[in-house]
Amino acid sequence: MDLYQTLLRPFLFSGLKTDPEWLHQQSLTVLGWMDDGLASQSSWLLDQMERSLSLSEPRLHQQLWGLTFANPMGLAAGFDKDGIAAGLWSRFGFGFAELGTVTFHAQMGNPKPRLFRLPLDQAVLNRMGFNNQGAAVLAKRLKLKGIGNREQDAENFTPPSTFRTPHFSLSPIGINLGKSKITPLEEAAADYVGSFRLLKNLGDYFVVNVSSPNTPGLRSLQDKAQLEPILQALQQENTAHKPLLVKIAPDLEWEAIADVIALAQQHQLAGIIATNTTIQRDLKTQKLSTGNPVAQEAGGISGAPVKQRSTEVIRFIYKETQGQLPIIGVGGIFTAEDAWEKITAGASLVQVYTGWIYEGPWMVRRVLEGLLQKLDEAGLQKIGDAVGIFHS
Repeated sequence: MDLYQTLLRPFLFSGLKTDPEWLHQQSLTVLGWMDDGLASQSSWLLDQMERSLSLSEPRLHQQLWGLTFANPMGLAAGFDKDGIAAGLWSRFGFGFAELGTVTFHAQMGNPKPRLFRLPLDQAVLNRMGFNNQGAAVLAKRLKLKGIGNREQDAENFTPPSTFRTPHFSLSPIGINLGKSKITPLEEAAADYVGSFRLLKNLGDYFVVNVSSPNTPGLRSLQDKAQLEPILQALQQENTAHKPLLVKIAPDLEWEAIADVIALAQQHQLAGIIATNTTIQRDLKTQKLSTGNPVAQEAGGISGAPVKQRSTEVIRFIYKETQGQLPIIGVGGIFTAEDAWEKITAGASLVQVYTGWIYEGPWMVRRVLEGLLQKLDEAGLQKIGDAVGIFHS
């Protein structure tokens, strides 16, 4: 019996009448204490948690960009924007985690309330607005946690004696970069480069987020003419050749996605993340807790409503690139079947956020066990063999 789904989730979702964002922040604070070894008995608790939630199986290993992923399941950007629990996510069974979205300038984000659960749709509506403490604070925190460049910092970085030894054995850490709200669109390239310059030795891969619907004008940066100078400037700064990806919206037309693919290939990006939240409102939920109709409320929808479209986008990218441009698939993953669908569509890796909130901490292990069963049923030896077999 899954105690989270039978007891804890009903209490958190219905019994505890509180703001979902407040609850998220309280949970993240506790996880941060555990990650930093400040919580009583944190080491013992983490060991027990890892034994229960993790699954170690060589068949699930994935090699990409010179990095080894213990499994293809990652935590999506948005959950741990400021790296509060950056050293902890592998303990939950994740093969990698993506921090952020982080911006060059610290910012409060949009007015509250700005995070809403939609249980009837297995979805979340958020209009957070890239609330974060800024790239400089994230850089400082990751250094103090001993998280850094595996090749470069492992030899040269010496953490203060009051902190733990570096986490060079951790699963890969990605960092998702966004544009600061106060930065004009015409200065977006410099804004992204500013964040990247502060963080480039601290992440294993980086993501250019130009697809959130919650920063005014941001999605216009997906347009070829505006995206190109951003990618060009970042790659010029990227002297260490860190994997650089772009994250796109599910609402783009096929022609616009093709333009992004062309730019990604032209500027030698490492891959594409498909997809961000959707602005579509085909939902069972009629009203939010604000009392207003969902159609009148701003924000992006994540979870089950975006599942089909994100998979269609993955298939399109894989077909257009003949499988030569790695894809991270995200959107509506709740089960092994959902993850398998995206992997066979062409995703080398997948990410979860909303599904993890609904399904609970044992979700990752259940999905990984299900993926092993899928491999057996398909007669495949390892997860990499399943990538894109839908097109075979």
